[in-house]
Amino acid sequence: MNKFLSHYKKLYFKDVLIVPQNSSFTSRSQINLVSKYKFKFGQEWEGIPLMVANMDTTGTFEIAQVCSQYKILTVLHKHYHVDEIISWAKNNHKCLEYVSLSTGTSKNDINKVEMVMKKIPQIKWICLDIANGYCPHFIETIKKLRKDFPNKIIMAGNVVTPDRTLEIINAGADLVKMGIGGGSVCVTRNKTGIGYPQLSVCLENNKSELDVDYPCIISDGGCKEPSDIAKAISAGADFVMLGGMFAGHDESGGDTFEENGKKYKLFYGMSSDTAMKKHHGGVAEYRASEGKTIKVESKGSVENTIRDILGGLRSTCTYTNSKNLVELENNAKFILV
Repeated sequence: MNKFLSHYKKLYFKDVLIVPQNSSFTSRSQINLVSKYKFKFGQEWEGIPLMVANMDTTGTFEIAQVCSQYKILTVLHKHYHVDEIISWAKNNHKCLEYVSLSTGTSKNDINKVEMVMKKIPQIKWICLDIANGYCPHFIETIKKLRKDFPNKIIMAGNVVTPDRTLEIINAGADLVKMGIGGGSVCVTRNKTGIGYPQLSVCLENNKSELDVDYPCIISDGGCKEPSDIAKAISAGADFVMLGGMFAGHDESGGDTFEENGKKYKLFYGMSSDTAMKKHHGGVAEYRASEGKTIKVESKGSVENTIRDILGGLRSTCTYTNSKNLVELENNAKFILV
């Protein structure tokens, strides 16, 4: 019995480089990274297609306040209380175009979203986030969210295969969050053997491969530097979600401590011992921790990282004769390295 789905090698971001081309641009300032998006269910949004992950060390109010100035979306972590979100939103109206709520599949999670949306209808985005997007109740939750929130932009994940991606879209999601085991503090692959190299996830699940004409996937995980973001978009990702790259900043969550005269912050996966103890009292006896906790040297303001990322993307565009990120996806060609 043949156990392999494919005999072609699957690719990580590190396995490729983007080939330079003759360019008509004389300056990176000529590149426009802001794009307009119209989703399957009719909602529209304008911004830069980057998302800060909904980890409690990155999906913070403070990160959102800075990212919104650059038209970058922040997916707030789901451990904020309803009153905290409502209070913050009322004082930060200008941020709300670039903020998403997070939810799991439990009744309490859905009720929390409903309560916030009643008070703050300006929030356009909902992120349904579970570790295993292949669970049977996942699709039913997407259908419920679409029915209850017909005018919201709904993202759901995580999965890695085209058949499940289409199921999620057909159930009512605008965007599918793609990636299992690729995060910098995720150890799912170590514990379970489950996963899929992230560049191949993008290459095999993009609009062209799925034969749709609307944005549909978010590459979530595996980006360690700006070049990885450029490769994800070049491979067909409509949006890119970032966790580790946004950890360790003044605006990030996590405890700050000092060692040998240097400041650090803790960064951990949401399935780690640290997160489970913090939010659930510990790791349940029937499961294993699938995240790790690391210390990240203080990076200062998150603006430094944002500017570095955006500068890198503009440079990729000039090297590929692309005036925006839509053209980058069409123009970029890879070589194996």
